[in-house]
Amino acid sequence: MSEQNFDLVVLGAGSGGYAAALRASQLGLTVGLIEKGKVGGTCLHVGCIPTKALLHAAEVADVTRESAKYGVSATFGGIDIAGVTTYREEVVASKWKGLQGLIKARGITTIEGEGRLTSPTSVQVGDVTVTGKNVILATGSYSRSLPGLEIGGRVITSEQALALDFVPKKVAVLGGGVIGVEFSSVWRSFGTEVTIIEALPNLVPNEDIAISKAFERAFRKRGIEFKTGVRFAGVTQNESGVVVSLENGETVEAELLLVAVGRGPATANLGFEEVGVTMDRGFVLTDERLRTNIPGVWAVGDIVPGLQLAHRGFQQGIFVAEEIAGLNPIVVDDVNIPKVTYSDPEVASIGLTEAKAVEKFGADAIATYDYNLAGNGKSHIIGTSGNVKVVRQKDGPVLGVHMIGARVGELIGEAQLAVNWEAYPEDIAPYIHAHPTQNEALGEAFLAIAGKPLHGI
Repeated sequence: MSEQNFDLVVLGAGSGGYAAALRASQLGLTVGLIEKGKVGGTCLHVGCIPTKALLHAAEVADVTRESAKYGVSATFGGIDIAGVTTYREEVVASKWKGLQGLIKARGITTIEGEGRLTSPTSVQVGDVTVTGKNVILATGSYSRSLPGLEIGGRVITSEQALALDFVPKKVAVLGGGVIGVEFSSVWRSFGTEVTIIEALPNLVPNEDIAISKAFERAFRKRGIEFKTGVRFAGVTQNESGVVVSLENGETVEAELLLVAVGRGPATANLGFEEVGVTMDRGFVLTDERLRTNIPGVWAVGDIVPGLQLAHRGFQQGIFVAEEIAGLNPIVVDDVNIPKVTYSDPEVASIGLTEAKAVEKFGADAIATYDYNLAGNGKSHIIGTSGNVKVVRQKDGPVLGVHMIGARVGELIGEAQLAVNWEAYPEDIAPYIHAHPTQNEALGEAFLAIAGKPLHGI
């Protein structure tokens, strides 16, 4: 048995873990970073980055099909899935190499292997005991299923979907949240028939209802079928595909069933409960400053209840490193963390939905404005429809911004500043937006809700 000692031990090198390690090393702490797989975790290797590469390939396919309307001659020869895979893997490999180099340059010690918390100050990795004055739990998440629904054969998760070496002809997707609609969007662009099954009343159900309905209209126009407000009952497999049964008696036949019902915390059998960490259904409970009930033990990312977003974990990792160093960083509530769904069309949002704002402040205290991208020059040029919806408190700050349309994820930065700085529309309306940009849509929306619409009524 051997022992390694650090100021900080980080268990898990995904978005939250490696961000904590990088920031802690900047602040002069010695760091031991433990990872059983590859640094970068789910996001880099089987999540955010490779799926967005797939989505870009899907966008290229759609643009190629429609090239004639732009006056460009191009022949769509179908999808070369091997070529798509090569492109996707090259993107991931490049980012992974860069991250490995950065971690090494910062003097962070990477310990390979599966770690198990054995005390408030130690993690066991094989025959090595890694000790630290502080320990951050950052073990991430896994693809969940439903009770009685076994993954295997033609029933797959997003990880297996990403690795497919063929384009399926017909797919059923269980779950109309972010993962489900992103893969549905890719497959439809690749020529697949897609049917989404969602138990809640709407697709992308965590978004403002106006955005969800606009999203459904867009998917319907693309030929993506969906069944909402209906629960999954069972699935059978045969040589040619699957038959999915629903509780209302309907069935959906497909080549594959993608199970996209969310992600669960990867905390089982890692010693957390044995050491005394307070848990709830596998999640690690913390206070608002990400402290567990055990002094010196912290938790970040998908294992902490709330939004399961790579950038949330990333921000939390930085937060904890700064908290340990005594910098007293500010807390950002989940509602004020930007969310983006990278399908076609994209959805981007931050802050309170109209319904949540009304629930909190009352209907008479809330004002909204919905700007249609049809009035935006750049949106017309790139051929997208959509909306930017701003929610404000009357005579008060911007409470939420909700957007749908191609590339609206790139607009969320300004929206984040408006919401998190509790800006009044009257204060930000005078600022200039370059023309022609989609960013002007935000400017127009802020002008309108401030009572001085330029192009609207």
